[in-house]
Formats: sequence, C-alpha cells, structure tokens
Amino acid sequence: MKALVYTGVETLAFQDAPNPTPGAGEVLIRVDSVGICGSDMHAYLGHDARRPAPLILGHEAAGVITGGPRDGERVTINPLVTCGTCPACRSGRENLCPSRQIISMPPREGAFAQWVTMPERNLVTVPEHVSLGQAALAEPIAVSWHAVRLGLAALHSLDDRRALVIGGGAIGLAAALALRAMGCVDVTVAEPNPTRRAYLEQQCGLTTVPTAEGAFPIVVDAVGFAATRAIASAHVTPGGVIVHIGLGEDTGGLDIRRMTLQEITFIGTYTYTAQDFRDTAQAMFDGRLGALDWVEERSLSEGQGAFADIRAGKVAAPKIVLKP
Repeated sequence: MKALVYTGVETLAFQDAPNPTPGAGEVLIRVDSVGICGSDMHAYLGHDARRPAPLILGHEAAGVITGGPRDGERVTINPLVTCGTCPACRSGRENLCPSRQIISMPPREGAFAQWVTMPERNLVTVPEHVSLGQAALAEPIAVSWHAVRLGLAALHSLDDRRALVIGGGAIGLAAALALRAMGCVDVTVAEPNPTRRAYLEQQCGLTTVPTAEGAFPIVVDAVGFAATRAIASAHVTPGGVIVHIGLGEDTGGLDIRRMTLQEITFIGTYTYTAQDFRDTAQAMFDGRLGALDWVEERSLSEGQGAFADIRAGKVAAPKIVLKP
C-alpha cells in the first residue's frame, strides 16, 4: 500500500509500506479520510519521543470495512485501543487504561495510509447523510467533548455558563462547538492569527478576539503552552474551572497562588472515553455540532506540503483532511 511515512524531523515520504494484517477481533479498513492532528505536527517537528521515525502517523480517520460480515460498512474510528479488563476500563474511563495504545504510536502504525486495522469494538457506523470526510472529525471533536463534559460537571451550579477557549485550531473550535451543544451559549475564542479568526467568525459563526479580556467561569486551554496557561490563570473567575487539553509544553504558566486563594479548579484531560466517542459521533450525526464544513481536503500524496503549510501558518481552516 501507499503511506505517508514520517522519516525524520520535518520530513514525510509518500512511499510503499507493508499492508496491515488484522489480528484477532480486528478488521481491515480502507481509509477514506484522515485528519492532521497537533500531535502529528509535534512528531513531525521532532518534539514527540513517543513517535520515533520511521512511523506512519495519523489517527483521525474514517473509512470502509473490507472483508468479513461487515464488508462495505462506512465507519469512523476510535483510535484508542484499551485492554477492557483493568479497573479504568471497567469503570468506563478507558482513556486511563495503563496499557492503552493509539494508532500512530508504536506498536500501532497510523492511518496516513490506504489501509489500517482496528478492533471492531472501536468502530462507529456512519449514516449515509454524513460524509466520511466529516466523520473523520469525530476523533478531534471527541477530545474536546470529553474535556468540556468534565469542565462543566466541575463548574458550580450557580456560575454563569460563559466560556473562554484559548486557541482557534481544531481542538479549540471543537471545544466551542461542544460547549454550545451542552448549553453554554456565551463562548469566546482567543486566537492571535487574524486569518484564522476571520475563518472562525465567517465560516463557523464564532465570537473571536486576538487576546483574552475579562473573566470567565470556565476556560479551556486548547494550546497548552506556558503563555496560554498564564492566560487561563489570569482570566478564570474565582471558583471557576480551567480545562487543559493542549500538550504544547510541559511546564510553566499557572499562577498557583491565585488558583489556591481563589479555589480555581484545574482539570487535565486526555482523549475520551468510549462513551464520549460514541456520544460525539451521535451529536455530529444529529447536526448538534454544526455543518462540520471547516476542513480543507488534500491528497495524501500532498501530505508533506500540508504539514509545511501548517508549520508556516498558511492554513486558514482549522483542519486539513488527507485523502488516500
């Protein structure tokens, strides 16, 4: 098969790769659409030791099952593979499974390829009125859905449902959409890139600002750098909640003294539970997360250029979806 292989820092090669073979309980999926994630970009820049070259990246995927009793079924892929038997899995918190694996990280190759294998339990059937390009957005939206669910659950019942989202990329946009879907009607996205702000306002109907102003009961950091954590610390109300999704850098930024004196809750969130993924997909299929038309599609063979354009800040759309 053809695959887009990460071969070194800022280098991707469109080349032949071995066809994957399904294991027990797995099926073969012909990949139709696969999104470029921030974690793929981190690996591309050589910043993710968990993803060493050479490796097929990509985990935001949808496609068509090939072979077996479900042959031809259109599916979106939950890329998080867990054991199903540990205390975390049994309690419905599969994302905390100590033996969790995700495609695009060894030992599982990713979906920047013509084919990928996945356990059947990780697949959600896609209805005909939803394109597979849209269905590939289930994974990044599920990340934000999970984060917003936890953040709103921690918010005091008498606090206003007003939110600041830091970062206007796919995760930030998805967080804004999830907040709206869960009843938070006042959402502001802080995004310094003027091209991205214009896109979010005109294409997605969001309220954006170049820099955060004011105070908000819930703040979502969809970037995860020291500078954005500092913004979150400064702009959350007393008793409010900071939800931290981004993985930009490890340390710095939080005003721990203010968080302590003002009883501010900080929640780190990672991926999603299996139920979060299913709930996200259903919300997408029901139209509760909007038109899902905020992507730019390119051929998988053009992947190197897509990564370079994202790196250079030349992409207005929050998400590029590659088509094998």
